[in-house]
Amino acid sequence: MSYSVIALSREFGSGGRIIGKELADRLGFRYYDRAIIQMAAEKSGLSPEYIERSEDDKPSFFSNLANLSTSAYVNSGMNLQYSLPVNDRAYLAQSEVIREVARFGDCVIVGRCAGYILKGDPRLLRALVYGDKEDRLSRIISVYGYEAAKAEAELSKIDKGRSYYHKFYTGIPRFDLSQYDVCINTSATDIDGAVDVLETIIKN
Repeated sequence: MSYSVIALSREFGSGGRIIGKELADRLGFRYYDRAIIQMAAEKSGLSPEYIERSEDDKPSFFSNLANLSTSAYVNSGMNLQYSLPVNDRAYLAQSEVIREVARFGDCVIVGRCAGYILKGDPRLLRALVYGDKEDRLSRIISVYGYEAAKAEAELSKIDKGRSYYHKFYTGIPRFDLSQYDVCINTSATDIDGAVDVLETIIKN
């Protein structure tokens, strides 16, 4: 098996973005995180700030068939985004961008349901990075710069938002392990150890 497209899902505070960037640097792969946001903004006409927030906030509910209709638009390539609520336009634009950047391989894509969007691609490795709550809290305070007094509330809010976002657009609970090929607890491995594990799997 040769993995050239890495979809990295992460718990907030687990160090997923840092891991993704370091992994891409070691492998000589292209790294996509906020670049996906900028490219999706250009496609959708929405602001980059709005698209970046969309993964951490609950999407607007517009139909019991939201998951099916959104998937149909993405898979058919139909340009019907402007008839949809803005959250769904953001998701569709990101999905298009993710498919485009994955086409050429040799890339690490962080977040944005990339593992689900690209499912079935034989080059794809789907990884989940998570961590113990205490370690994640420490990281968002010391590395991400959150105020200590507000860190726990922010952690809870973003965790819930990402879980809701994932379930809303994929129909699958975020921590359903069947949708990942490898899961890494950074409380056990730390950042460098997590990169080592992923690099070993990809290379061997």
